[in-house]
Amino acid sequence: MSFERLATESLKHCFNFLLWAFRLLNLTPKYSNFKQRKRNVSNAPANTTDSRAGKYLTFELDDEAYGIEILKVREIIGMMDITKVPRMPSHVRGVINLRGKVIPVIDLRLKFEMNSIEETPETCIIVADVSGQQMGLQVDKVCEVLDIAGNEIEDAPTLNATVDNSMILGMGKAKGRVNILLKIEQVLSTEQAVAVSEDIDLG
Repeated sequence: MSFERLATESLKHCFNFLLWAFRLLNLTPKYSNFKQRKRNVSNAPANTTDSRAGKYLTFELDDEAYGIEILKVREIIGMMDITKVPRMPSHVRGVINLRGKVIPVIDLRLKFEMNSIEETPETCIIVADVSGQQMGLQVDKVCEVLDIAGNEIEDAPTLNATVDNSMILGMGKAKGRVNILLKIEQVLSTEQAVAVSEDIDLG
């Protein structure tokens, strides 16, 4: 047998011995576990997008910033004659006749138990679609439309002196200011809105 062949056979025996020794010392499972961990990481689902991210119409109440989803907004109008409806809560201002359609108007200041103030040239009504029912929100003033990313929205604190937490979608941070993002369906009662609309006929 040639020297080269003898050397090759010796290397094979050494390799087989080392492989046997690794198996005996139970070292190979560590490599398997590493592969499994790597596979689990690669198969892990990607971070889901926060469904609260999107565009919000922001407005002010008592110098605090609020926002509602822009998709819920139908239009913004100036103050107009409001017809009062008897036996309604104080925050229900009454109804307006907007191009022949009866729309209830809610004073959000009173809804959130803030002090009432005199109307100013900036006071306006946001007409919003709430579960298929159009309703008006009286606010101090409208600010702007903000595009708020998911990582800029945090859950509402456990205590909030102004708004019930069940009405808050989250706290949106944009342009150096915190905006209280509202769940408009929780803020406004569609059953009450329908009752107000049916209680009066504006002709």
